[in-house]
Amino acid sequence: MKNILITGGSGLVGTELSALLKEKGYEVANLTRSKKDNYPYQQFEWDIKKQEMDEEAIRFADVIIHLAGAGVADKKWTDSRKKVIIESRTESAALLHKTISKIPDEAPEHFISASAIGYYGMDTGDKLVDEESKAGNDFLAEVTKKWEAAADQFKSLKIPTAKIRIGIVLTEKGGALPQLAQPIKLMAGAPLGSGKQWMSWIHIDDLARLFLHVLENKLTGVYNGVGTNPATNKEVTKAVAKVLDKPLILPNVPAFAMKLLLAEMAQMVLGGNKVSAKKTLDSGFEFKFESLDDALEGIYSPLASEGETKS
Repeated sequence: MKNILITGGSGLVGTELSALLKEKGYEVANLTRSKKDNYPYQQFEWDIKKQEMDEEAIRFADVIIHLAGAGVADKKWTDSRKKVIIESRTESAALLHKTISKIPDEAPEHFISASAIGYYGMDTGDKLVDEESKAGNDFLAEVTKKWEAAADQFKSLKIPTAKIRIGIVLTEKGGALPQLAQPIKLMAGAPLGSGKQWMSWIHIDDLARLFLHVLENKLTGVYNGVGTNPATNKEVTKAVAKVLDKPLILPNVPAFAMKLLLAEMAQMVLGGNKVSAKKTLDSGFEFKFESLDDALEGIYSPLASEGETKS
């Protein structure tokens, strides 16, 4: 089986994907700033700021999956934070490109990069967008355009390249869902703004399987990493409340409150994207979780069962 080198392997998606690849018999290695003890995968070191890395990582890799990037929702978008968000994606890709260029005979046979549906802009209204739709003109669109341009550099090395524009990833381990669920658990849940904004979601299991699908079928080009049934913020909030068996008793959180709290970042939750999964389906990919209710049941029912077992 092939050797897969993953950047950002300790992140939310990277952890899930590394485990899936290992389960399928692949040899997995992660690039890391410093090696960790008792780590389940082989590790190679890199220093993005110094633009240095262990060349053995490239010699190891048959395929590189590039997930590295600072979290866009982790901190307020100051000018310095925006720079970190962009450069963590572009400079890491640049280091990989530079290192492969030094040892072209060791070049991987496939480069797969994460991207995001933020490419289309933070608010595309009710319009269904697909991989051919034009890029937006806000900050997240700027991030993803530069992210994808960094990935496209690998074509100059004649390495087949794929990009997966990831939507809202549903998992209890992090990201948007725990933040949405927490106030609901405390009986303080409510839709945000109008509640009509679209959320193009994907269960984390399906996202990991999509990366595997792109790898095993040697796909190139852009694919939307979203499920087949986007839902509005109100629908998602109601569905989470239902699976948690909690009532929604508060009115919608007004848009002005979100803007006061999050400033420019409020566009991420007050806007939304209705994103097509047609090209992904046409590539032969089959989703395990097509309905929002099934996805949430798949996440929360095992947790409830674990709680019952422990008690």
